[in-house]
Amino acid sequence: MNVLNKMSINDIDVSGKKVLVRCDFNVPLDGETITNDKRIVASLPTIQALLDKNAKVILCSHLGRPKGEFKPEFSLAPVAKRLSELLGRPVIMAKDVIGEDAKAKAAALKEGEVLLLENVRFHKEEEKNDPAFAKELASLAEIYVNDAFGTAHRAHASTAGVADYLPAVCGFLIQKEIEFMGGALERPERPFVAILGGAKVSDKIGVITNLLDKVDTLIIGGGMAYTFYKAMGKNIGSSLCEEDKLDLARDLMKKAEEKKVQFLLPIDNRCGNKFDKDCDMEIYDNGNIPEGWMGLDIGPKTEQLFAEAIRSAKTVIWNGPMGVFEFEKFAGGTNAVAKAVAESNAVSIIGGGDSVAAVTKLGYADKMSHISTGGGASLEFLEGLELPGIACLNEKK
Repeated sequence: MNVLNKMSINDIDVSGKKVLVRCDFNVPLDGETITNDKRIVASLPTIQALLDKNAKVILCSHLGRPKGEFKPEFSLAPVAKRLSELLGRPVIMAKDVIGEDAKAKAAALKEGEVLLLENVRFHKEEEKNDPAFAKELASLAEIYVNDAFGTAHRAHASTAGVADYLPAVCGFLIQKEIEFMGGALERPERPFVAILGGAKVSDKIGVITNLLDKVDTLIIGGGMAYTFYKAMGKNIGSSLCEEDKLDLARDLMKKAEEKKVQFLLPIDNRCGNKFDKDCDMEIYDNGNIPEGWMGLDIGPKTEQLFAEAIRSAKTVIWNGPMGVFEFEKFAGGTNAVAKAVAESNAVSIIGGGDSVAAVTKLGYADKMSHISTGGGASLEFLEGLELPGIACLNEKK
């Protein structure tokens, strides 16, 4: 599968046609108030482009985990309200997904109008990717657009199943993910540097293995660095360690050596005497952490080492924090890496979750080339796994 060859809404005539768009409107709610609308805002370019091309737009999404039952607290009604404010036009809300109300409203839809279906996860068939449910959903429209990268790693009815019954293309959000992340993995400008953080090696085995075939330098920070230290026979005190992954850590370092990939681990660590924001803090060099102390962040010498590697890069992918950045005392490493990436001249891609939260909180978001909209999906993309919500899209001729 060549992800870089997928069709987008620019490659298909949508004028006068009913277009079913899978969005990611899984927004945080406080009662009926949306506390963060950035996922809705992110979907606007695709929706607006379809409206500008005189399409009849039918939107669908999940929200929360209603477990296949109708639960009013998971209704998409607040999304319809916010979306109509942002688009400056009414958004028609269906009371159901494939029921009579949705079918009647979809049938009556005119060019330039927007209909939002109710939460697709009110049907248990959605997560089971039930073909009959997918077919019913597809029957509302003539074209399918997937623009929900955050759920592209799930083979659900609304993310993959409907593509069996309709021409399927990607929206601008997924197109951007494919261009940046797919482009970096398929044909990166070199030097290509990947920075991986987070607590566990086990969460990133697939990513490390895949990236060792592609990168020039692999930087390891966060809790998982201590498993590599331990595998090298070094003292890690009470630091986090996956004892059952020591052989794997040794294998990965050997593989890096064989492939001539520069494998950078921290050379010093900010350590705490307990896992607490108010703990005492000391800095210990690589492999000299005494008993009773745990590594909770990379140290200042490591910040310089990592920044130097990032400075020379032409492509950077970063996934996972360098330490327990929720604690002020141990946020320095993550901040330093964020700053180095922001100031580099590289194509910079921030992949999901905590790294996104860190660069956003620090105000570096607009300095990054691309911030991924999917946590689990971006990890699976970096692992080189096929994402069902992208694999199902039509390829350019």
